[in-house]
Formats: sequence, structure tokens, C-alpha cells
Amino acid sequence: METEASVCQTIGFLLLDQFTLISLSCAVEPLRMANQLAGEELYRWQTLSLDGQPVWASDGVSVTPDACAQDQRGFDAVIVCGGVGIQQAISPALIAWLRSQARLYCKRLGAVCTGSWALAQAGLLDGFQCSVHWELMASMQEAFTRVKVSSSVFTLDGNRFTSSGGTAPLDMMLHLIGRDHGHTLSAAISQMFVYERIRNERDHQRVPLKHLLGTQQPKLQEVVALMESNLEEPIDLDELAAYVHVSRRQLERMFQKHLYCTPSRYYLKLRLTRARQLLMQTPISIVELAVICGFVSTPHFSKCYRDFFGVAPSDERSDMRLHPPPALRPEGQSRAPQQPRNTLEQARDEPTFATVQIQRR
Repeated sequence: METEASVCQTIGFLLLDQFTLISLSCAVEPLRMANQLAGEELYRWQTLSLDGQPVWASDGVSVTPDACAQDQRGFDAVIVCGGVGIQQAISPALIAWLRSQARLYCKRLGAVCTGSWALAQAGLLDGFQCSVHWELMASMQEAFTRVKVSSSVFTLDGNRFTSSGGTAPLDMMLHLIGRDHGHTLSAAISQMFVYERIRNERDHQRVPLKHLLGTQQPKLQEVVALMESNLEEPIDLDELAAYVHVSRRQLERMFQKHLYCTPSRYYLKLRLTRARQLLMQTPISIVELAVICGFVSTPHFSKCYRDFFGVAPSDERSDMRLHPPPALRPEGQSRAPQQPRNTLEQARDEPTFATVQIQRR
């Protein structure tokens, strides 16, 4: 953040329908703790919705925003909070508001979870690197060719800062706070949150396979990474085996033992899973999908897709258009309770209040 450390910064959190509550919390809580540990108001924040009405989080929690975004000006930064079904949460009014903020009021824009999609659709990430939740990486790369989609847990690029989902916004905000007020403060916040290691931009989002195998099968992980990087032009299994210095037979045994299928079957699953993501999230034609995912012909792709998922790709896309997934809505319209207004005053009773000497510039 580029303002002087002694100046209090105001950050607006724009909540989109079905945003993930964990991402919002991980972005806001470091600001609260920064104020508490510094013993002064370094940051202020407001939650916003486009029309000022309550917004439903992806877990069904209703959040009443502090203000209507249309009525607010003068933020030092705006962070778009996305979540489930981000494409359905984006409207022409939202795009217009984001563009006006970037043009007239607020040069610094960020996003958490899937919020990067909204910034990209508004053309505000053209030429920038960005991070997004790993589930959307493939479709975002296809949809926005002028955006450099990164697999990093978060990305800081000029006056754009974006993170993936889950706890990744915590790492991003700690880096921003450290850049503003010094590493001592960000490290103290991390300690308060019992957060053992602050990840940086060199840390990448983990693919599910790594969670499954841990670090015990490096050769298998390397082969799968090669497969994931070469979906459009699949690599021959003999070449894959030679790359990690094992025989084809040894490679087949590794896959059977740890992934319970042949290498060919696993490779096909990766390509079909990628195809299904693009089918559900982009308007790319089925003919183009077949090529992008490494199939020799559209009929062959359709047959493999139907055999694997139990439905033809054309039928799945038609069904999705006829029956879009309903937004999660609990019954009743009760409003969320109002939160305390002055969190810094509330923190004065904490034993850690004003215990960190921040750096002055």
C-alpha cells in the first residue's frame, strides 16, 4: 500500500452473492489485529453490497453490509469478495461500479477467492497477474486471455492484489500490512492468530493429489504434474516413464497402488475433468473443447465424456442452461445483527493492545 504509514487507510469489502465467509474473515481480521497491536487506528473498513441490502454467504449466513456501494467514495482500496457461482453474481451494474471506482475514485483494487473473475470481466486485470481459487484457474485462463492467471496463493502486481480462497487472504493481508508498517507487526499478527508460517507469492495452491500422497511419491507427483501441464497434447506413457527414470511397467504399478487406476485412465480423467470445468463455466463450443483437452475428434470426446460422466456433453450443457443451480437461501428474511462499531476502543481492554512498535516512514 502506497500511503504513508501514519495515515489511516479505509478499505471497502464488496460482498458478492454467495461469497465465502472464511475469505472475508481472513481479509478483515488482520486489519483489526493490526490496529489492536499498534494501539492506533491504522485501518478502517466497511462491508458493502451494490444495493445496500443483505448478502447471503455461501454457507447460508446473511450479512448486512455497512453501506451501499453506490453511495460510497474515497476508499484507499476496494476488495471484491467472491465465492460460489461467481458468474451469476456479476451484473452490468457491478461492472459499471468497478470501472467507475478504478477510473475516478480508487486506483487500488483487490479480490479474494473468486472475486478476481469480476475484476477480469470488468477489464481491470488486463495485463496484470492475478490469483484465483484453483477450481476456476482453467476456465479463467480461457475466458480472459489478457489476464495472467497464476497458481500462487496470492499475487501482488502494481495496484492490483488478488488471492485464492480459504485462508489465502490472510497471507496476502499480512504481506500488505508488513509492507505498510513493517515485518514486526505482520509477524505479531501471525503469532496472535497461531499462524505458524506466512506464505508468500512463491507458494502455490496445492492440487488435491498432493494432499492425497503427501511427499512420499515424488516421481508419481512429477508424472501427474506433467500430465496436468500437457492436456491439449497428451504425452505418451513411455515418455512419461522415461522422464522420471522408471519403466512403463513400474509407472503402471505406481498408479495402480496409489491412485487405483492405470496411467492412461488417470490421464483421461484429468482431460475430461478439465473439459467439464470449461463446459460448465465458459461458452466454448464442444468442438473447441475436444481440441483443447487433447481428443482426436469430437465424436471420440463425446463418447469418452458420456462413458465417464454418464451424460453427453451437449446434454449436460443444455441441462445447465435450463436448470441453473439455485442460490442457497434459508427461509425467512431476518437481518443479521449489527456488529460493534468501534473495534479499536473495544480492543483497549486486551493485554496485547499497543504492544508492537510499528515502523514510521
